[in-house]
Amino acid sequence: MIVGTSQGMIPASMSSRYRQGYAVVDVETSGLSPASHRVLQVAISQIAPDGSSERTWSTLLDPGCNPGPVHIHGLTRERLAGSPQYADVAAEVADLVDGRILVAHNAQFDWNFLAAEANRGNAPLTVDSRLCTMALTRRLDLPLPNLKLESVAAYWGVPQLAAHDAVDDTRVLVEVLRHSLVAADRLGLALPLTPCDGPPPVVYPAAPARPPCRWVYAGRWTPSTPLVQGMKVVFTGETRIPRETLTARAAAAGLDVMSSASSRTSVVVCPDPGYRTRKLEAARSHGTPVVSEEEFLRLLAQVAPGTDKSAASSRATISRCPTPADTVSQVPSPQEGVPSLVAPSRVASPHVAPPSAAPVRRGPLTGHRVLVLGGPHTDAAALRTRVGLAGGQAAANFTSSVTDIVALDGADADPRWHRGRAVGLQFLVPETLLPVPSPAQAAGATGLGEAESWPAEGALGTARAGIAAAVPEPVVLPRGGVVDLPSGDSWSLGVCWADGAATYPDDVAEVDVVAFVTDDGEEVGGDDDFVFFNAPTHRSGAVALELDLPGEVLVTIRPEALPAATRRVIVAATVADGKAFGDIGPIELTLRDDDGATLARATLDAATEEQSLIIATLYQRGDRWRFRAVGQGYASGLASLAVRHGVDIDED
Repeated sequence: MIVGTSQGMIPASMSSRYRQGYAVVDVETSGLSPASHRVLQVAISQIAPDGSSERTWSTLLDPGCNPGPVHIHGLTRERLAGSPQYADVAAEVADLVDGRILVAHNAQFDWNFLAAEANRGNAPLTVDSRLCTMALTRRLDLPLPNLKLESVAAYWGVPQLAAHDAVDDTRVLVEVLRHSLVAADRLGLALPLTPCDGPPPVVYPAAPARPPCRWVYAGRWTPSTPLVQGMKVVFTGETRIPRETLTARAAAAGLDVMSSASSRTSVVVCPDPGYRTRKLEAARSHGTPVVSEEEFLRLLAQVAPGTDKSAASSRATISRCPTPADTVSQVPSPQEGVPSLVAPSRVASPHVAPPSAAPVRRGPLTGHRVLVLGGPHTDAAALRTRVGLAGGQAAANFTSSVTDIVALDGADADPRWHRGRAVGLQFLVPETLLPVPSPAQAAGATGLGEAESWPAEGALGTARAGIAAAVPEPVVLPRGGVVDLPSGDSWSLGVCWADGAATYPDDVAEVDVVAFVTDDGEEVGGDDDFVFFNAPTHRSGAVALELDLPGEVLVTIRPEALPAATRRVIVAATVADGKAFGDIGPIELTLRDDDGATLARATLDAATEEQSLIIATLYQRGDRWRFRAVGQGYASGLASLAVRHGVDIDED
């Protein structure tokens, strides 16, 4: 079968490089927790290694619970009524995904929900690995405003007809997968596959959705005053009255019942203040009042009127407030002597006010991403520093954003050198960082064979170029550089290193990325403020590590959830197996907002013999959060690094 995309024919080399079949999946759910929420709709499309479609299947499901965010997925109780339960279709789902790579946009979410449903139905799924199209898009480094499915689809020219409908989302994902695989094959990339192993997920009965609150948030509760409609209430511990009854009574009185405590929680209800729960720990860290069940029942009898959201919305006016420009400063480093930088203006996500324009440091390589290949680490690192001084950014991996290659001695032993020649990238002279004279460059280009028809020129190429042009250049931080961050619910720091598994599969050093939640003195409050491979999520949920992507770790930071006394997150990396960072090469950092829009980048490779490296720090200064690219190395390993930040390491 001949398979094509909107950009031309799919080259035969794709199915030779990626030989596995795929099961493209999308689920719509009643909430965000696979342990207690349920799948309401599932769609699966089987795709062969050559990109051709095989079998497509979908169904609605009625698990008998509250469908949750109907305003997002449109799946009402009435629409789901009469649909099968997951147990009725478990065998069908298992057959469709059996032995294939499961593909989804944010694949961890879809896999966790399907695995939880399979566990409930005692019908395990035989899937060895999954492929996240968000991770693949990051690996390709496409010029996108964010990582949402609609943005990725628009870049590849795939129309969305019904967002958050599993059937249409799967159709879109099939096309996104085809385009992405062709692009990955063109660059010779290994796919970022994640194993689907581990014990079956713990599951609970489906919980009812949180009752909606019609009243505007009324702030914190002050003791000796009445509760006010719109105040946020959290229950914890074993209450005398069933939790469901308390929740219903609180909601009926106009209170907003939450499932977790944060800095916006008005009051926490606990029958015994001696309990040790996460909610109580969070409440105490934020200074949130805690009352007994009896006290809450007395307060519930006299709740003061609040402000109706609909009335407040009708009175609201739109105003434009001035926003200070994001600034970048640098802590000078003896190796660099780089002057201070100022961040460029950027088109922010809708919930972030764009900063005003500011000048940026320019040079002959501004807008270029340069890959340095070959040579000893010290020579390559010095070249990457020169690239930064010339206004460019050094790249750790070969991606679609790489514009130039600098080849040092031995570069031709690296497969990326040959791929760079094949796709016709510009090569730079190491001594001058000027383009290689055109006759030599022309002689180096070998042509792409079947891949020459991809991507196609014309309307789609013009549209994609328009998308790329609208994406602002991110802030590029030198070692020690600092940038103020726009407000947001969370940030994601991607930590990547050279894709050794694809380049030199027999000589891959293991990199461990860890985080410390500390005070301003960079000391942890307790051992559980150390976030690492055996404890990848902080007790508050404010910091989490995603560790199952080859050559990449994602560090998610949710600032609102951080305990009040620990408003600093230090991200570090260590190298195992007797290696040092000189064996790893550059570490590339990409900081994104909660939509996936790129806020800042940095490339760090000053470390040579060091075994541990402070990568970055996110910290609060006044009412603003800042991000610093650090790059401070130490000769000792992970244990010494942890002790340095106050972690008590068991030496037994």
